[in-house]
Amino acid sequence: MRFSLALTFFVLVALISNAQKLQVTDSTGWNSLPEGKELSFKIYALDSIAPYFTIEGVDGYKIHFDSVGNFKWSPSYDLVDRLEKEKEINLIVQAEWKDGRRVRKTLNFTVLHQNRPPVVEDLPVFYVKQSSANRYQIPSEYVNDPDGDPLVFKSIQSQLPEGVVLSSLGLLTWTPSRNQFNSLKNSPLLLEFVVQDQPEKAETHGKIKIAQTQLDLPPEMLLVPGDSSVTIKEDERLNLKLYVSDPNGDENINSVGFVPSDSRILGSSLVLNTNSQSEFTWSPGYYFVEEAEKEKLVVITFFALDKSNNRVQRKVGVKVLDTENMEEKDKFLYQKYRNSLIQAKSLIDLLGQNNEKLNKAYKQAKRGKKNRSILNASLGATTGLAPVAIPNDPGTYKAVSAIGGTTVMTLGTLEATEVIGKSKSDILEKMKINVEIRNQLQLEADNFARKYALKSSRRNKEFDPDRDKLLPIINNQKLVILELDASRPAITNYDNKEIRKTFPDFSEQ
Repeated sequence: MRFSLALTFFVLVALISNAQKLQVTDSTGWNSLPEGKELSFKIYALDSIAPYFTIEGVDGYKIHFDSVGNFKWSPSYDLVDRLEKEKEINLIVQAEWKDGRRVRKTLNFTVLHQNRPPVVEDLPVFYVKQSSANRYQIPSEYVNDPDGDPLVFKSIQSQLPEGVVLSSLGLLTWTPSRNQFNSLKNSPLLLEFVVQDQPEKAETHGKIKIAQTQLDLPPEMLLVPGDSSVTIKEDERLNLKLYVSDPNGDENINSVGFVPSDSRILGSSLVLNTNSQSEFTWSPGYYFVEEAEKEKLVVITFFALDKSNNRVQRKVGVKVLDTENMEEKDKFLYQKYRNSLIQAKSLIDLLGQNNEKLNKAYKQAKRGKKNRSILNASLGATTGLAPVAIPNDPGTYKAVSAIGGTTVMTLGTLEATEVIGKSKSDILEKMKINVEIRNQLQLEADNFARKYALKSSRRNKEFDPDRDKLLPIINNQKLVILELDASRPAITNYDNKEIRKTFPDFSEQ
């Protein structure tokens, strides 16, 4: 069965600032799909020239995506764990034109676990012996569940010969009478049964051929997998299936449980699906092993008791290895990624403001020689000396000497920028340094934001060296020449939307 969803189109919008955004019309729930179902669509860009499409993050997912935008994917059935139920997949699609325009968009898919019914192959023949209690355990090698679900067997009552009993564990018991045994000699019996997975209840029919002879009995307790020693990491899950059978019938089983050597393994880890079938699921967690220990060994003893207190047990040794907390590491790496871009944006914004101030200062300097002048006054030629009578007291006069002649006054225009203000050449030099640092930082920060947009890329060993390449630009020694505002905070707390305005490829994950 094929599952196909069509993604209507991608809209490519060119804004006034030449920044572009890729939009997705999502009206059919295309981003949520089950395992094994095919998803196909084509990506379109509303442009007279078709772009070249690429996609990132598809490693291991078997996604088919070509350069014209055709997308096809059928998630494998083993992609999502049966206990996990769903898994988030993040991809980045990029459209690029020959003129250098480029648009990137993150696609988020939620893959849902798809339960599959059990698989029943041709079973070995059940050979029985007359007037004896014959037992036949349906082999797990021939009946299994593709998803690893626990199985429960059911009989079809209308097809059961007299005396035949099929347990939920797949144990068939029969003590045939003389007539029943003789009828098998010429006409072997085909007994149909139903196998059902838990807890989804998907069913498959199978058949057992019964003929004359006998078969040995299976063990009373069976662990699947049957290893007595297991090694797991702290972030891994231990899953064991426990099957218990009783010679006197399943109804004789009184209790099933386990005893751990470490009290942190809780009793709720064992779930009883039926009286004879159980499932043990346990994940240690990142803090189970001390860092100094590196590993820790625990022993889990599984047991079963019948109504007569007869006991059977199996021991499993579990070695738990100390494991790096990837979830916390991803959060830490993201903060380093985001903080680096915040530092870059803070300086870019500051340099942008400084560039405006320098432009204004340069314009004022150019207008200075027209608006600023120097006033100069000097004495001209002296024509002579003469006494002058100045009134003093009433009726009296005081004689003083006076100089006569001409006075010359000049109003001369000078280059005010060279005499009073700052030099135009100094302002131009600062403007050049300002633009040079800003352009270099914008380029390097754009590359950094694009290269480490995915979680997996930030885990690479190149992340820290690439991050360190931004520091010499942010701490450029020429910044001292620009005389930037020292009262401004070194780092501004931007939100993700503001960061993306400066770095379009910035990722919020």
